[in-house]
Amino acid sequence: MNVPMLLPQFLDRAVKLYGKKTAIIGEKHSYTYYEVNQRVNQLSRGLQEAGIEKGDRVGYLAPNTSEMYEGFYGVLQLGAVMVPLNTRLTPEDYLYILNHSGTKVLFVHHELVNQIEPVRNQLTAVEEIIVHGLEQDKDGLIAYEKWLDQFDTAAVDRPEMDENDLATLLYTSGTTGKPKGVMLSHRSNFLHALTSMHHLRVSDRDVLLHVLPMFHVNGWGSPFYYTANGATQVFLNKVMPAEIFRKMKEHGVSVMHMAPTVLNSLLQYAANEEEAVKTAQELRIVIAGSAPPPAFVKRVEEELNWEFIQVYGMTETSPLITTSMIRDTQAHLPNEEKYRLKAKAGYEFIGSEVKVVNENGDEVAHDSREIGEIVVRSNTVMEGYWNNPEETSHAIRNGWYHTGDMAVVDEEGNIEIADRKKDIIISGGENISSIEVEGVLYDHPAVLEAAVIAVPHEKWGETPQAVVVLREGHEASEDELITFARSRLAHFKAPTIIVFADELPKTGSGKIQKVHLRKEYWKDKGRLVN
Repeated sequence: MNVPMLLPQFLDRAVKLYGKKTAIIGEKHSYTYYEVNQRVNQLSRGLQEAGIEKGDRVGYLAPNTSEMYEGFYGVLQLGAVMVPLNTRLTPEDYLYILNHSGTKVLFVHHELVNQIEPVRNQLTAVEEIIVHGLEQDKDGLIAYEKWLDQFDTAAVDRPEMDENDLATLLYTSGTTGKPKGVMLSHRSNFLHALTSMHHLRVSDRDVLLHVLPMFHVNGWGSPFYYTANGATQVFLNKVMPAEIFRKMKEHGVSVMHMAPTVLNSLLQYAANEEEAVKTAQELRIVIAGSAPPPAFVKRVEEELNWEFIQVYGMTETSPLITTSMIRDTQAHLPNEEKYRLKAKAGYEFIGSEVKVVNENGDEVAHDSREIGEIVVRSNTVMEGYWNNPEETSHAIRNGWYHTGDMAVVDEEGNIEIADRKKDIIISGGENISSIEVEGVLYDHPAVLEAAVIAVPHEKWGETPQAVVVLREGHEASEDELITFARSRLAHFKAPTIIVFADELPKTGSGKIQKVHLRKEYWKDKGRLVN
């Protein structure tokens, strides 16, 4: 028997088994799974009236809210495609993504409308903009709740769907500077949910606090596998330590996903507010984005008494493909050694074949010394990049997805990130294309050459630093170039440090050797990334 694996089945199961249980807790309202399903059906009917059909793209620009959660199921049960948008981009970024994806209906949180207004008249495919939190329709913008209330809560007729149909389209920074649309099918997301819920030990007893933004690979797929298990999901609109601890205690949170920078802010807050952060419940913290040092893991587990779970992946792999959770064969090790292991990318998830290979495609020695590139073969690997066959064929070669991350492997098969082959900086969990930043700096009349690299940062893990060669007869200060970059980029992408040099190191063919620039800053770290 072959039954299609379709994402709406997760909510169907939750309604059947947990219909009266609290499903989601938002800023103003809480809903049971039965009530959520009713609102999802209203959303689907509204989208149908707006002309949305199978395969059409529907965009969401919102923080972690119950309204955005509703979108995953309201969009997907129509066979339409969910396009979550990073809330920290510029209007020009949104213009490119919405036009490139051909998004027809856009949902926007009321606090983010001003990010769309400057480019609204240039949107070529968007036909309706519906605003979460807007009281009344205004200037062509549709108020979400008022709009939703028009439609029946009864189940909708779903189109015939195949598990290989596109479900989500997520845009990620690429080495060319322009974001690339990662296509993930129902099958990819479904299988990722199954393997992730196993490795992360998700159950119906869990209460998830949505800290990681759901636009980041659907918040690591969490709207799917926590729903499938009938867990309660609490939404966090703004990431502030005091609010996180308040919601943890109020709702009995048992698991959170977040970037290392957020976890670091919780550690700092806890150090100063010892009484305010005491919790009785057991807590699992799932971390990805950049691997923290063992000392960081130790602080989390000993000072906060939380279980630290390191995972590794990327948008193109749905995303999770490895974890560093301690295996049964490692249980006898002393705590210090366990912390060291937990700080690594770890070993492969069930369903993912992950290895580190040299330039000839052969596996590197498991000696923690030989560096190679991480490649993966899995049912969770993307279908490709939207309207970009050239980049797709470059990324997926001979049946393997090439991550661009360089790593070593220890004698037990644990992977540890050593460097990045791609010119991507990961700062605070956000991907930054160094080439995009360099392109902006080159627009400044005083800049002759620029190379943007990742350097260590105590709070963000990494931060972009530019090494700049000025044109002869021109002057520019560090503040001037940083301000210039911030005026043209999302602020998190702009360099935080500018270093001036007489020349940049280059190969014989004239290519800038960034590895030589990075080594000075990472020489005491044991690797070239955080």
